[in-house]
Amino acid sequence: MKSSPITRRELLMQATTGLVGWAFLHSPLLAHAFPGRSGEVLVPFLDQPPEPTSSQANLLDWSHLDSWITSNDKFFRVSHYNIPEVSTEDWKLEIIGQVERPMTLTLNDIKRRQKQNVISTLECSGNHGFSTFAGAIGTAKWSGTPLAPILEETGILENGIEVVFFGSDEGEEEVRKIKMRQNFARSLSITEAMQPDNLLCYEMNGMSLPKDNGFPVRLIVPGWYGIANVKWLKRIEVRDRRYMGRFMAKDYVTIREEKRGGESVWMETSVGRTQIKSLAAKVTHISKKYHIYGAAWGRPIKSVEVRIDNGPWLETTFVPNSEAEHAWRIWRYDWNKPAAGEHTIVSRAIDVDGNIQPTMDDPAIADKHTYWESNGQVVRRIQIN
Repeated sequence: MKSSPITRRELLMQATTGLVGWAFLHSPLLAHAFPGRSGEVLVPFLDQPPEPTSSQANLLDWSHLDSWITSNDKFFRVSHYNIPEVSTEDWKLEIIGQVERPMTLTLNDIKRRQKQNVISTLECSGNHGFSTFAGAIGTAKWSGTPLAPILEETGILENGIEVVFFGSDEGEEEVRKIKMRQNFARSLSITEAMQPDNLLCYEMNGMSLPKDNGFPVRLIVPGWYGIANVKWLKRIEVRDRRYMGRFMAKDYVTIREEKRGGESVWMETSVGRTQIKSLAAKVTHISKKYHIYGAAWGRPIKSVEVRIDNGPWLETTFVPNSEAEHAWRIWRYDWNKPAAGEHTIVSRAIDVDGNIQPTMDDPAIADKHTYWESNGQVVRRIQIN
């Protein structure tokens, strides 16, 4: 099965989009995603998550979110095996398997190709799955070369059904008493892999990828949970059968108990595309004028509503200069003269197709027996003095 080639016109359009994204990222207005005001005071939520453990590196502190773009030094880090030492001089990327023309690329080979940028929010699929893990998310400008033209050049054979991406990180696994060394790997279908925004990425916010975030080259798949965005790439294989490694078929699997005609049907699905989601991030005030700030992401967002103390749903306003197809939207609600005492605040996002972020008791969340893909509405508690 072969996909139609990307035309020169389409490539020029993508390059133009990249230049717009670059100019947008460096706009002075971008620093004001959460605009500070003279005399503004933060009102901390009563339900701040506990301090992260050493294995949960660089989790976002929502109360200090002050920019649409997350700087490299503040971007969350998750690893599953070792963090490999990779030399740029020795690094090569193999593209093999069910292809007519196998390919080996050096870092310079990749950098000589068309450069493309995408501003995309990356979220760990376990984010908000339990109380101590609430900040595994960030937004960056990722730069690299499009994956699709490279796959097209290799000539995917008719029997190739999916593309497997292997990282340099590795560990020992045991299946049916067989012990083996395995590299971290995830797969995409041919159609999914050929999407034009997918990148072989070598830059993050205009700088070389940090070591912990996949240096020298990682996969960026906008619209998918972080697990699909394989770091420290070393090999790409087009396969004629489903890949069933640990992180595709055993771990990062969502288990749901679905009710059908009074019976339970258990379903296991691999973690995949991001789900619609939002969160009230912080509250500030100047005198009696209070402002609720938050973010919404996961799908193209049409609107966000906020609810205070189980009252009516209220429309929020998007902060200017915080919009890109694959990035979170920053929103604000002006909460004038709230009564003293404890209050609850919850938000819900609505995407462009009319889908609404579910409540925590919605069957999509309540009937889930694993913590992956937790996108239910998050209720925050706050004390107004």
